[in-house]
Amino acid sequence: MPDTQTNTCDQAPAKVAAVTFGFWIAKVAATTLGETGGDWVTMSLGLGYLVGSAIFAATFVALVSGQVAASRFHPVLYWATIVATTTLGTTLADFFDRSLGAGYPGGTAVIAALLAISLFVWHRVEGTVSIQSVTTPRAERFYWVTILFSQTLGTALGDWTADDDLGGLGLGFERAALIFGGALAAVALLYFWTRLSRTLLFWAAFVLTRPLGATVGDFLDKPTAQGGLHLSRLYASLALIALLVASLYLFRQRPARSVPRA
Repeated sequence: MPDTQTNTCDQAPAKVAAVTFGFWIAKVAATTLGETGGDWVTMSLGLGYLVGSAIFAATFVALVSGQVAASRFHPVLYWATIVATTTLGTTLADFFDRSLGAGYPGGTAVIAALLAISLFVWHRVEGTVSIQSVTTPRAERFYWVTILFSQTLGTALGDWTADDDLGGLGLGFERAALIFGGALAAVALLYFWTRLSRTLLFWAAFVLTRPLGATVGDFLDKPTAQGGLHLSRLYASLALIALLVASLYLFRQRPARSVPRA
């Protein structure tokens, strides 16, 4: 006899956003906001990476708890949680790279390992890492932990590519943004022209949007001597919040379609 409770749970509506064109517009806005907002708290307010990480970690835990407890998909709650992962990812990456002295190569390696472990454990426990399977509280927790590590890795990749200190490649913000934008375009071509795993391509694109947002955010607020525009981090963050809100208004956000698991 089939397990009625399990089937009902597996077919419950997903509480994460469907992957659409509007999703990626909002994602880039949110990731860029994470860079400027995180830097505003840690640098402009002078709170430092450890205190900034603690503040954003508390916000992240509170929002994830609300997301898991919600009975259905709420676009504002979902994207607020995404922004929390981008700001926390910014401060965590800076804490690994700078405060712990790992440098960009070392910090990137550690964070990449954490992301790989998160995906491995999630797949081992749930049998899939597809967003269409995020229909239970346990799967949601795996999802948000993996999202956090992917955002942190993206920040570290962006800094490693653009900066010339701490072992960085020193390509500058503009060239780094072009590189990651080109990589995203390549993933999009693979999506439309090949039959590669959609789950694999999703996570590749999700990681790559973060360094794109990080380099654009750094370009906006870093000093001109470092190749940035030296805009106010606070005003840049407020403008990005407005852009994110506008994208949510213009592009309808809907929950991802759930699929029953075998």
